[in-house]
Amino acid sequence: MYSLSRFTERLPFLPDRPGVRYTATIALCLFALWLRWALDSAFPPGYPFLTFFPAVILSSFLFGPRPGVLAAILCGIFAWYVFIPPRMTFGFDHGTITAMLFYTGVVAVDIALVHFMQAANARLHHAREEVRTLAEERRQLAERSELLFQEMQHRVGNNLQMVGAVLSLQMRNLQEPVARRALSDAAARLQVIGNIQRQLYHHDGRLVPLDRFLQEVCAKTMSSSARPGITCSVEALGDIVLRPDSAVPVALIVTEAIANAIEHGFADDRDGTITVRVTRQNGGVVLHVEDDGHGLPPGFDPASADSIGLRISRVLSRQLEARIALENAQAGTRMTLELPPSRLAEGA
Repeated sequence: MYSLSRFTERLPFLPDRPGVRYTATIALCLFALWLRWALDSAFPPGYPFLTFFPAVILSSFLFGPRPGVLAAILCGIFAWYVFIPPRMTFGFDHGTITAMLFYTGVVAVDIALVHFMQAANARLHHAREEVRTLAEERRQLAERSELLFQEMQHRVGNNLQMVGAVLSLQMRNLQEPVARRALSDAAARLQVIGNIQRQLYHHDGRLVPLDRFLQEVCAKTMSSSARPGITCSVEALGDIVLRPDSAVPVALIVTEAIANAIEHGFADDRDGTITVRVTRQNGGVVLHVEDDGHGLPPGFDPASADSIGLRISRVLSRQLEARIALENAQAGTRMTLELPPSRLAEGA
């Protein structure tokens, strides 16, 4: 079917060689005359146009309407002179005129139908080429947009990390411990945001699923902690995808929870395990960061704690319209973040 369609799209043949088209048309008419003459004895009287109709149709189909009109005129003359009684004369009786009018009407309809079909095929071919051209332009535009998008993501991440590096350099000139700690925390968080920005998207622009995204966050956080005795694992479904404006705050909250677990839960350099667990609940997402460390100290109230990390986590959770909780687990501490369905990407 495809090859037939490609064949018809090329019709009429030889548009830039009219001499060949008209020569082939005359040859078809002469062949129709010879064939009608050769089969004359096999036909009953009254069929003078039998082989000439196909010659007219083929000429129109293969070479266009003008060769078709030439074929109609030549075949009409051949049939009138040779096969319509009285033969070998151009008779003008009532029967001859009726036969020629019938022939003229039929070939005119044939030529018109073939012409309309070829015009429709030409429009279809032109439209198909336009669609193909637009598709190719769109593909090239998508590739360029993808490259620009990747470049933008890398530049944003690099710039954030550069700011973090500048803050780290500034920290070396400070002697006051609180200021040094503030700059150190700010530089670390900027480094985290820069890494997050790089990990948000696939190379083709699609958002990275939450499980892979959290694995990168855990790996980056653990590598910067320099605590080889502590491991971090992620347990999450592979079909959960957050919106871009939600992924960065979630990653910062997870980073703060892991950092707090390393700093406070394993304060005595003990080995341990941190588990990041993600489940679906009521159309939204529940995220747990749980460790098997010391747990919260007696009388500790997360709601009133003035730790900068906890305050940042509370502010980010409000931005996410999420609920955050910090509590003792069966062994250690557990941070729980409940995200509403609106924080999920469309279709996730």
